[in-house]
Amino acid sequence: MDSRPASVQVDKPWGRFDQYTHNLPCTVKIITVVPGGVLSRQYHHGRDELWVVLDPGARVELGEDVLEPEAGEELFIPRQTVHRLSTVGEEPVRILEISFGEFDEEDIVRLEDVYGRVGP
Repeated sequence: MDSRPASVQVDKPWGRFDQYTHNLPCTVKIITVVPGGVLSRQYHHGRDELWVVLDPGARVELGEDVLEPEAGEELFIPRQTVHRLSTVGEEPVRILEISFGEFDEEDIVRLEDVYGRVGP
C-alpha cells in the first residue's frame, strides 16, 4: 500500500507551484550534506519521508537500489525502508525532507554509520 500523501502541481500565469502536503501533520527540514558526507544507513518505524532533491550530486540508497537523482526529483521513502543519503562531487547537496507520521529523531534505527553512531 502506498501511503504517500497526494501532491499537486498548480499552474499560474507566472509559472507554477508544487504542493506536497495540505493540512497534514508533518515535519519539514532541509538536509545539507557536505562533499564526502554520508548519512547513516537507516530506517524509521513511525514515519514516511518524501525527499525533494534540491541540488545535483546526491546519491541515495533506497532498499536495494542506488540512485543518483536529478535536482527536482522526488523520492518517497515508506517507513521501515532502509535508506541512506550521500554526496558525489565537490559541492554540498541539499534535500528537502517532509516527514509524515510520528516525527521523533530517536526513531532512527541505524544499521551502519561511518561516524560510529550505531548502538548496541
